Amino acid sequence: EVALVESGGALVQPGGSLRLSCAASGFTFDRSPMTWLRQAPGQGLEWVSGITANGDVKEYDDSVKDRFTISRDNAKNTLYLLMDSLKTEDTAVYYCAKGFYYNPYESRGQGTQVTVSS
Repeated sequence: EVALVESGGALVQPGGSLRLSCAASGFTFDRSPMTWLRQAPGQGLEWVSGITANGDVKEYDDSVKDRFTISRDNAKNTLYLLMDSLKTEDTAVYYCAKGFYYNPYESRGQGTQVTVSS
């Protein structure tokens, strides 16, 4: 059974940084592209970033490009999202999921809350 557990969310001031983690189990992690999604209050699910199985290709939504960095450690079955220069509009629940882009048929974790506020 696929299990994804996100962690690392917190309250942070604008301009600050956070690193999110996603621990994966129940599937062959090093053969699966992965993605980060987010959902802001009152809004739909939004694709943030994707990474290929071996980490050689990474893509970002324009809203986070040059501020966020996706990475993975296949030896630890863990996906990361380093978020720098955080803005209030980055406030959302962040989820990881299988796949490079958002796929509503893929399961995701319970999410981790990121709040950017002064």
